[in-house]
Amino acid sequence: MNSSLVAYDDSDSETEPGKPENNNVSSPENRLASSAVNPSQYFAPGGLDTKSAYKMHTIENTASTGTSFVCEGSPAYKIQANNSDLSAAYSWKEYSSQANKLSGNVSCCQKRVHQDKLVTIKGIRPYIPKRLRQEKTSQVYEKKESEEQRESCAIKADTPREQISPKVSDFIKPYLGSKYKSTEIPRNLVFQMSEHNGPVNKVQWCPIQVWSHMLLSTSMDKTFKIWNAVDTGSCLKTYSCHSGAVRTAQWSSCGRRILSGGFDSMLHLTDVETGTQVFSSKNEFRVSTLKFHVSEPNLFVCGGFSPEVKAWDIRNCKVIKTYKAAVQQTLDVLFLPEGKEFLTSTDAVSRDSADRTIIAWDFHSAAKISNQIFHERYTCPSLTLHPRELAFVAQTNGNYMALFSTQRPYRINKKKRYEGHKVEGFAVGCEFSPDGALLVTGSSEGKIFFYNYHTARIIRTLSAHNQACVSATFHPVLPSLLATCDWAGDIKIWQ
Repeated sequence: MNSSLVAYDDSDSETEPGKPENNNVSSPENRLASSAVNPSQYFAPGGLDTKSAYKMHTIENTASTGTSFVCEGSPAYKIQANNSDLSAAYSWKEYSSQANKLSGNVSCCQKRVHQDKLVTIKGIRPYIPKRLRQEKTSQVYEKKESEEQRESCAIKADTPREQISPKVSDFIKPYLGSKYKSTEIPRNLVFQMSEHNGPVNKVQWCPIQVWSHMLLSTSMDKTFKIWNAVDTGSCLKTYSCHSGAVRTAQWSSCGRRILSGGFDSMLHLTDVETGTQVFSSKNEFRVSTLKFHVSEPNLFVCGGFSPEVKAWDIRNCKVIKTYKAAVQQTLDVLFLPEGKEFLTSTDAVSRDSADRTIIAWDFHSAAKISNQIFHERYTCPSLTLHPRELAFVAQTNGNYMALFSTQRPYRINKKKRYEGHKVEGFAVGCEFSPDGALLVTGSSEGKIFFYNYHTARIIRTLSAHNQACVSATFHPVLPSLLATCDWAGDIKIWQ
């Protein structure tokens, strides 16, 4: 190979200051002496007889005045024509290490890459591009928001006095497996539980019979609690995942989860044992009522301070149906048998008309079936279904309960009216006994009224609370156990 193929700058041959001279690579004469070996055989693996399709091109080295040759088309192999010791083709990593050893870290074939170094001067901040500043700000904001959400939904559970377990109460065991016979009217106070710091909105027994010693309570103090209301009357656990008043809550059909909604517009499905949220979603309005679907446990309906009622699927955390009622608030929701239809009670009452006070909906099509069910000009704060007959009762602010049919056109029974108690604007609930013979309701005076379902007469009145009693519920197994709560935050168990 003649000398015109490879050109070297004399500046590269000079010995760098502070480094020992290397006789093998210090002069251009020594480098050109290696031209006896044909460098074309090192372009690519193959040997002397193999023709190569690779070409050579020159790369300008910005760091020095010298030039380098590289093999175009195969970045894994480089040309070394200045030292007879490197008589075989090395891969790039092997070649670099060998060349650095022999040439004193002077590379003739590798393009030097300039690396910027961040030099900070005291008192001067380095410039950060706007795009990077925006990304950093958004990351910090998302991190702060996620931390706040976790803190707001953290379960601040009290140290449980008893462990929540599938232990069956000794009082419930004798009644398991036998048919519920008849309900006895309770007379004596068994437990009084006063750990809530605000009004209690609702109490509900666990629907699973073997775990029915547990009682759920929701309160305006932003918590809901689980009690052992059969054996000890003590609080088992407190859940504080809401940042506003917990207006309503309901046990799931399996008894292991609780669905809750409140004035913070949040919906939470909480695991009873661990206290973690299985489902959480931000609603568009404050929630005042919610109900699970009677046959599909993954679906529920919620309503509140909105003209719409929404159906949710907890599996994908999405709204599957929207029911437009054109009202200001939904007070209660009631599923009819089989779950194909449901009712909503609203605050839509005017001086001239009482339509839309109770509305019947088709669950799957979201169609409005009827809005001319109740014609009296009173709102209905609560609805309850008879356990054995095709009938439901609506609590009204007219200080009476009205009886309706669950079959279309949902006619009112004008012969029966359960009256004698006072509501006076409170969200007073009502409920049937498990055998359907009794109808129990609270009152704004704190009294509990027991009505005979068939005759609509008052059987007994119990002076239970000093303030408004807003919820009363019979135990699903024990025939004479009743739980009540009031606006002062007290929960009482009667037998």
